[in-house]
Amino acid sequence: NPRKSYVAKLFAGGEDAILKKIGEEATETVLAAKSGDRLHLVRETADLWFHCMILLARHGLGPGDVLAEMHRREGISGLDEKAARKK
Repeated sequence: NPRKSYVAKLFAGGEDAILKKIGEEATETVLAAKSGDRLHLVRETADLWFHCMILLARHGLGPGDVLAEMHRREGISGLDEKAARKK
C-alpha cells in the first residue's frame, strides 16, 4: 500500500520517481562528504544505496548482481575496464 509503505510509494511513482530520489541522494552524499562529517556521510550513503537497491529491484536485479560485477572487475585496472566498455 503506497500510503503505508515508502517503498511501495516509490514503485507506484514509477521509474522517474526512483531516479529522482537517487539524484537527490547522490547530491546529498556529495555534500555530506564535503562537510567532513563522517556520520552524515555514512547516513547519506546508506540512503543512496537504499534507493539504488530499489531501482535494481524494479529491474529484477539485486545486490548480488552488482557484487558479481565487482568480482568480475577484481584485478582489472579501472582504466582498462572502462576502455573495454567502449568497444
